Amino acid sequence: MPIESQATKQSFPLTMSSYCGATNKSISEATISQHLAKIVDSYPHKEAIVVRHQNIRWTYQQYHQEIERVAAGFLALGVEPGDRIGIWSPNNIEWALVQMATAKIGAIMVCLNPAYRPEELAFAITNVDVKYLVMAQEFRGSNYVEMIYGLMPSLKDADSSELNRLPSISRVISIGEETLTGMLPFSQLQTLAKDTHYEQMRQRESSLTSDQPINIQFTSGTTGNPKGAMLSHKNILNNALFVSKAMRMDETDRLCIPVPLYHCFGMVLGNLVCMVSGACAVFPGAAFDPLTTLQTVEEEKCTGLHGVPTMFIAELEHPDFDKFDLSSLRTGVMAGSTCPEELMRKVHELFHMKEVVIGYGQTECSPINHITETDSEIEKQVKTVGRAMDHTEVKIIDEQGNIAPVGQSGEICARGYCVMQGYWGDAEKTKATIDEQGWLHSGDLGVMDSHGYVTIVGRIKDMIIRGGENIYPREIEEVLYLHDEVSDAAVFGIPDNRYGEQVCLWLKLKDGATINEANIRDYLKDHLAYFKIPKHISVVTEYPMTVTGKLQKFKMREQMIKNLEADAMIA
Repeated sequence: MPIESQATKQSFPLTMSSYCGATNKSISEATISQHLAKIVDSYPHKEAIVVRHQNIRWTYQQYHQEIERVAAGFLALGVEPGDRIGIWSPNNIEWALVQMATAKIGAIMVCLNPAYRPEELAFAITNVDVKYLVMAQEFRGSNYVEMIYGLMPSLKDADSSELNRLPSISRVISIGEETLTGMLPFSQLQTLAKDTHYEQMRQRESSLTSDQPINIQFTSGTTGNPKGAMLSHKNILNNALFVSKAMRMDETDRLCIPVPLYHCFGMVLGNLVCMVSGACAVFPGAAFDPLTTLQTVEEEKCTGLHGVPTMFIAELEHPDFDKFDLSSLRTGVMAGSTCPEELMRKVHELFHMKEVVIGYGQTECSPINHITETDSEIEKQVKTVGRAMDHTEVKIIDEQGNIAPVGQSGEICARGYCVMQGYWGDAEKTKATIDEQGWLHSGDLGVMDSHGYVTIVGRIKDMIIRGGENIYPREIEEVLYLHDEVSDAAVFGIPDNRYGEQVCLWLKLKDGATINEANIRDYLKDHLAYFKIPKHISVVTEYPMTVTGKLQKFKMREQMIKNLEADAMIA
């Protein structure tokens, strides 16, 4: 089978129903490591990856050598096909090496959010039985070492009788200069392999198939419990190929990647998009900073820039924005949240990104199933999420499950190579998301026009998207239920010009309770990632409810918006 997609551009005939079909051309059946080998052979001396905060500049040949050192090192530790290797770290070269190395040896990389607190980390690790954990030592004031010692006391003290909350983990590998008790330094992992391990790596690599799972990405449901979406080589490699095609990427491009790698945006639309096209991946820092990003674009002469809308807003609003020469920019992807039309127009003009595209999808779709087209009329580029990607079917359905007429809103469903294999160990939730015909139900509401362009109009689910981060109310509510002075909690989102949405909390207290907003925020900060902490908190005595006792969050949302508007007028 061909390593690269031979698909031609889809034809979108005029239609009266909200459905777009897929092409019948073959797609890549290669594994990630097979495609990487082809790129290394084609561009051995071309710069492949630049990590500015670690002073790393490697050609494809150098990058591949380092990837193989890590892959063989994992084999020296005893990693077997299908073993889960967790990566808990901000953006760095080690993250990229683990991504590519696991793909070579049939291990499954598990992406762990760098903002996780101990409870969240423990749930994710035990949910998919992570066996090997690669972790940073700290990030943004969070002491990862203290957290992991707290969850695995025997790691620090072999004689400890305290409960080990991570029983699936057999080895912890630390990124950083300090040598830590019970952990293997990443630098030592890179030197473990002997000739036999490299031979084993070649054998393992040749035995892999494109349908094997290679990655687990966590995405939560309305219950608030994270679910591990299983993605294969075929899923994410082909998604990267088609996004690269939409961006018109080639080996001359240099893509600035300030988005986090733990998310599909950075991992697939960043690292893999660069690899499949022979382009250079440029990491400006461990985490997003608008000034650092602008400096990186100018100094590295980047031709592409990724970001969620809030990142582009932060860059535009930086006081020194006009001082930077961004004329090298041409393309990029804006995704992760609703992309305001006005912002897209500014990116076109002020960033010189005439070929920037909007991507829409979800983790379960690897992640993109819709994308805008740079040769379409400007209104379609800034007001819609484009049309179905190659080899992907998309339909809009009504409440009865029938395909809706053009112009009528309904749930967006997708089917094709991009749909995940399922949620790890959860057949019931998989069945609730992917129907018997293979359609993945997004929970998002959209409208399709007669040429297949889709506009997002809302969400069926309660999910909140704040600055590109998916937030699920029930997860926050469950933590609040554990508080001694809380009677009930209701979390929902309201529109926000900067972040897309903000998290709101309506709280019922027990009789005699004395907690205030500051107490609640401090409590939540100890249990949840920072982006999940509600911006607006109201203590109430009653909730709007139906006669059957169900909460009416839409009424809470309406009332909260009115209250905030009234407060703004008074101010």
